[in-house]
Amino acid sequence: MIMNTSRKLQLSDILDLRAYERIRDERRVEIIEIKRRRRVQLGTVVTLMFENRATMQSQIHEMMRAEKVVRDEQILAELHAYNPLIPEAGQLSATLFIELTTPEQMLEWLPKLVNIETSIAIKLTDGSTVMSIAEEGHAETLTRDNVTAAVHYIRFEFSQQQVEAFASGDVEILSVHPAYRESVQLPKFVVDELLTDLRN
Repeated sequence: MIMNTSRKLQLSDILDLRAYERIRDERRVEIIEIKRRRRVQLGTVVTLMFENRATMQSQIHEMMRAEKVVRDEQILAELHAYNPLIPEAGQLSATLFIELTTPEQMLEWLPKLVNIETSIAIKLTDGSTVMSIAEEGHAETLTRDNVTAAVHYIRFEFSQQQVEAFASGDVEILSVHPAYRESVQLPKFVVDELLTDLRN
């Protein structure tokens, strides 16, 4: 089992290619189930994948496999890039995908959704709202004045009171972007899953 969702990954947590290949099928089944509990569809074109240690470990392993990465220096560079996306206690971390399948959709949506990465809100039962913060240092998150990227990395910072309000349920995620007003109520199984990040 993949456990301990907030501890940052170290070199010793990353298997070499042959060792990963031996357990890959089993690990992918685990990760698919973890991601199912952490994926939130927000409207028609935005999806949030709430990341944790397991999803980031899987991403690094799959990147190493695809690119045949074997050198420690290369792996350490990936750890440096992805460890900030593993949430600490009181945080949620997410990859925001703008899911577009045609050039026409990209031409329509990417200019309209500039600043979407700072326009996601989590509304809690105590009346407070936690706004998304864009993670710096990732090339994919670079947004020009007139067009955004299709992938962004964001995080949410909660006070202890807000963590307890989150635990009480009735959590709503909203996009407050003027060109994309959407909201969704989190199912209880998603709330329970994300509490493992907030309380770890």
